[in-house]
Amino acid sequence: MNKKKIFKLAKGFRGRAKNCIRIARERVEKALQYSYRDRRNKKRDMRSLWIQRINAGTRQHGVNYGNFMHGLLKENIQLNRKVLSEISMHEPYSFKALVDISRNAFPGNKNVVHPPRKVDMSAVNV
Repeated sequence: MNKKKIFKLAKGFRGRAKNCIRIARERVEKALQYSYRDRRNKKRDMRSLWIQRINAGTRQHGVNYGNFMHGLLKENIQLNRKVLSEISMHEPYSFKALVDISRNAFPGNKNVVHPPRKVDMSAVNV
């Protein structure tokens, strides 16, 4: 890359990394490596977030994530995790219907996990 392109990519960097060509070249190369890596990690992070949201929604109804997904699989309900997480956040009644379907399809879902208890805030030191 020529000097003009490196400085264009280094715009916004701190210190001499934005105006000293040798340091800017190193920082730009490292930034490009990070961006390449993190384009893949973003997909992993989003899937993890969807699973956490689904798990939180299912535990409110007394079912854990693995049993919920297994029940959906047995009922041949093919909704991906992104859609399930959106339903769990924005459509609680529809999600409860899915949890009930899953619970009936897979006997292991019956009263496996109890909903979380409320924490007594008076016992917590602030």
